[in-house]
Amino acid sequence: MGSFTVITALFFCIHCWISVLGSGFQTVEVQPGEEVTLQCTNTSNHQTQADWFKVVNQTKPTCVSSMFGSHGSASFCDGFQNGKFIMSSNITFVFLQIKQVNLSDVGLYFCGFYTNKHTVISDAVQLRIQGNGEPNVEVKLSKEECNGNTKAVTVMFISMALFFMMTSAALAIKVRQLHAASKKELHLERNKMEHIFCYSKAVLQDEGSLHLNSAALWFLAKTRSRRPAIERKVETHVVYYVGR
Repeated sequence: MGSFTVITALFFCIHCWISVLGSGFQTVEVQPGEEVTLQCTNTSNHQTQADWFKVVNQTKPTCVSSMFGSHGSASFCDGFQNGKFIMSSNITFVFLQIKQVNLSDVGLYFCGFYTNKHTVISDAVQLRIQGNGEPNVEVKLSKEECNGNTKAVTVMFISMALFFMMTSAALAIKVRQLHAASKKELHLERNKMEHIFCYSKAVLQDEGSLHLNSAALWFLAKTRSRRPAIERKVETHVVYYVGR
């Protein structure tokens, strides 16, 4: 039983290995009440200690059984001493037989070998039960986590897209308002310049008419002054000038 203390100390390393392993393990599906035999490859070249482990909820590695060499007797950890688990091995494989499989037996099983003062992890097997209407706990949790992450990322991208759309719309409206205001101001300036031009033109025309009329009166007065006195007395019409 002293070896189980060493195995417990290695559970953290085992958990890291399970996280990296991902979907590379073998999957075995059985009907409820059936018997199943799990196996893993013996990676040791000499007689050594072999161990079976089970992972629950991807966070709780638990020892199942242990034995030394292919002809040793297996010892079982707490919770697996009910007679439904049988461990055996040969030169090539290490086996774990489970009788009358039920829902509590599903999970990820893997084996390890104590070699050169280190526990070397070998194969992993995912045990499932067919027809129970739901996947095993580990896979279900993984899918829920994946779906949760996917939803979070989707919501984030939708929020970013809406933000950029609203910002673009606000900028477009602002640019349109500035363009309309600039166009209106330009139109007012143009009308103002047209009014100033028309007023200046009218003033110039009035001043020109005034000069012409003044010149005509001066010329007429000059002409009359040169006439004989008799003609100036006879002429009775009056020339009126009305300045605008």
